[in-house]
Amino acid sequence: MPSEKLTFTGHTGAELAALFDKPNGPVLATAIFAHCFTCSKDILAAKRISQRLASAGIAVLRFDFTGLGQSGGEFTNTDFTSNVGDLVSAAAHMDSIGMPVRLLVGHSLGGAAVLKAAGDIASVKAVVTIGAPSDPAHVTANFGCQLDEINKKGSAEVSLAGRGFTITKAFLDDIASAELLPAIAAMKKALLVLHAPSDGIVSIDNASEIFLAAKHPKSFITLDKADHLLSKAEDAQYAADVIASWAARYLDLPKPAAPIGAPEGIVRVSEADVAGFRQDIAAGPKHHVTADEPVAYGGTDDGFTPYQLVSAGLGACTSMTIRMYARRKKWPLEHVSVDITHDKIHVTDCQHCETVNGKIDQFKRVITLEGDLDADQRQRLMAIADKCPVHRTLHNEVEVLTVEAAPHGNV
Repeated sequence: MPSEKLTFTGHTGAELAALFDKPNGPVLATAIFAHCFTCSKDILAAKRISQRLASAGIAVLRFDFTGLGQSGGEFTNTDFTSNVGDLVSAAAHMDSIGMPVRLLVGHSLGGAAVLKAAGDIASVKAVVTIGAPSDPAHVTANFGCQLDEINKKGSAEVSLAGRGFTITKAFLDDIASAELLPAIAAMKKALLVLHAPSDGIVSIDNASEIFLAAKHPKSFITLDKADHLLSKAEDAQYAADVIASWAARYLDLPKPAAPIGAPEGIVRVSEADVAGFRQDIAAGPKHHVTADEPVAYGGTDDGFTPYQLVSAGLGACTSMTIRMYARRKKWPLEHVSVDITHDKIHVTDCQHCETVNGKIDQFKRVITLEGDLDADQRQRLMAIADKCPVHRTLHNEVEVLTVEAAPHGNV
């Protein structure tokens, strides 16, 4: 999916840097992703979730809060209230370009910020939190012994994830006064709470408080075995799939959790995880499957391997061809199943091959025919299996024509 570089004015007047992850096809809805405390729009969880949502037709704006990443302004002068203001400014910018925001997704303190901002963005219909604290003051747990210094001196340098940040007493005062639970109760938006039971940064008790404070409609999904940052690709992938499916109900999306944009007659394959090998496969605008590689080969084992997809095509075509013939003959065929295995064999083991050296691909097909069929009918149906169009394609000479698509330009 193409990502456009955008800038917009934050609530303090600083220029904020953003990426806009857009679907290959029509935009069904627009979302904003708010990153975790002192993180950036480029954190892996934000990238993976945003691009996955884009594959489902939901365009996602992810931006750096004031003073972080590539955004302007001074982090020292920011606080929780300023983060909320940046979110409202981001939504106003999207509204000004004709793409009103309908979904807010927030990670960690960004989750608390979207809960607070949701009531001020009229176009928003649904809100999602990932590992969010129920009280913004939770972040003070990261400051350790510097808390006393901040209160006494007015500010102190705090090391977070190996980087130094100046935290002021004004920041502490702001998060201490932030009343999040009343805002949640008054939000009047659909809410999805995602949280890992083993989250060592923000305990799952926070998710319970957020969920209990919210009015219906609301949903709560646990991210089993995930860490706070969703650093594993499969955890971010799962979260994105859940969000896309859930959001479809409240945003009236016509095609939840399935990549869109492939025109009729086209099979489009696009990366779903650039860190691994998972692929989204869309056959026209209606159908979707997933391809991947086993973990042993660097994948996440979340879908068919390429050769399994080829085998599936052969098996499906074989079964359909047999059924079509039996139906036309009105034979009592009750059920067909086809087991396909793929292997590389030495050409010397092939009885009918023209190739004389090296190895060839072998697809072994085991067909099970159920029903009150006589021997002649069974023999004929087995012979018909070789008439399957995919079988013929695999036996015939094939040309694969490869051309490069025009590159997507960045704005």
